[in-house]
Amino acid sequence: MLGLLTSVLAAPLLGLLVLVAIPSSSPKRIKIWANIASFISAMLTLLPALSFNNNQDFQFVEKLPWIPSLGASYHIGIDGISLPLIIMTGFITLLAILSSWNVIETRVKEYYGWFLFLQFAMTGVFLALDFLLFFVFWEMVLIPMYFIIAIWGGERRAYASMKFLIYTVIGSVLMLVGGILLHWRHFQATGVRSWDLFDLMQTPLSTSMETWIFWALFAGFAVKVPMFPFHTWLADAHTEAPTAGSVVLASILLKMGTYGFLRFSLPLAPNASRAPETVALIAALSIIAIIYGALVCLLQRDWKKLIAYSSVSHMGFVTLSIFALNQAGLAGSMLAQINHGISAGMLFLVIGVVYERRHTREISAYGGLWKPMPIFTFVVLIASLSSMGMPPLNGFIGEMTILQGVYPISWNWAIACITGIVLGAAYLLWVFQRTMLGETSEKNSMLSDLTTREMLVFAPLILSAFAIGLWPRPLFEMLERPCQKIVERVAQRQSAPTQAWGQVAPAVAVAAVLPEALKNK
Repeated sequence: MLGLLTSVLAAPLLGLLVLVAIPSSSPKRIKIWANIASFISAMLTLLPALSFNNNQDFQFVEKLPWIPSLGASYHIGIDGISLPLIIMTGFITLLAILSSWNVIETRVKEYYGWFLFLQFAMTGVFLALDFLLFFVFWEMVLIPMYFIIAIWGGERRAYASMKFLIYTVIGSVLMLVGGILLHWRHFQATGVRSWDLFDLMQTPLSTSMETWIFWALFAGFAVKVPMFPFHTWLADAHTEAPTAGSVVLASILLKMGTYGFLRFSLPLAPNASRAPETVALIAALSIIAIIYGALVCLLQRDWKKLIAYSSVSHMGFVTLSIFALNQAGLAGSMLAQINHGISAGMLFLVIGVVYERRHTREISAYGGLWKPMPIFTFVVLIASLSSMGMPPLNGFIGEMTILQGVYPISWNWAIACITGIVLGAAYLLWVFQRTMLGETSEKNSMLSDLTTREMLVFAPLILSAFAIGLWPRPLFEMLERPCQKIVERVAQRQSAPTQAWGQVAPAVAVAAVLPEALKNK
């Protein structure tokens, strides 16, 4: 039976249908309706949170036959991992659309239509509990983002959009192969066709088959994160995308990859996930991303490209924390995803504000902006402090939780994280000093401060940064149960792969999860 989550999912799609009926000759009406539709969609994402029970697993579950001949179903639901991502999807999309009011003047209906469709597809990714349904939504996301970059992007938009599409499609095809292997093995074992997450979790797999499935899924999720060395599409896509596209790309799309690890890779392939060689390789790639991304930021002269590479570094923290395979690590990875969505969204919006006024992203073109733009300078300071993890802002809570998760595993992991934090503070303070402080040039002295609309865009992000930093308890309580379930699932012995999600043994110690070679001596 269709219910609350279907309403959340369908809201932006219904908004799109109304948008199509508005004449293209009325751009103001199109903009007003797009903002109204996105606002309603964002508000609806809050409804599940009002009655969400932290002591239950998946809630508001809806399941209907979809393609019976293939065993696919319309199966959606939320838990403590997907709920904050769905809420963030609604509100980040709302702020991205609101920020576009004065920017987009050509093909206005198409632009806002693609954003509403993008919101629908991203929400579906975080709701789907059927792998085939998940894959359909996953692929849907590529279409609007490709057109947003290709039509409204910068000078190299054709190259950037095609590179984005090629990378993500290749990864997606390999991910689908992994899903097909698992589906087929389930059919061989049971005689029943199913793509349902909970059915697939009960599929008996040989060690070699589980390893192949894990790495096939890894290909799709790693490209989306993007993990090193699959990251090269990100800087081009961010640099050429319009500001709103960069905001959604950094705040939401990258989280689809790490969400995939948590929702599918670890539960479906627990033995392969905890294998020493798997953990060691992913840890190495994550640490390279943390250090490499931060060092590249120190060399950038393009403000937007600097923030793009900072995402590579920040997402390295997330993947490293996930494969600590303990409760603190998983909770820290989720907090870091949410925090990065807030801080990266603010930073890309910051760049959009000055680009509208100066039409350049060169850091050297700015300086002394604190004089003509004091409110803007305050916003940049908050965004920078949030990104570098300074208390009492949100980034601090995430970084401390990640360190708590990785420290018991390896000193090297902890040292790499601390190094990345220090380098992050260095490049963020460097760019703040170069752009906000110092002498004000004649061109910069004429710049206007934030408008009321722009302040409305930044206000929810700033409030969220302080709210999480000062009172993170609701998020920790929401994440506790699903993170515990994943740890228990990964810690199960290889001889018991058919246990259901709610039938695992009591919580196990971190030491039981991790290979001896990766523990501190």
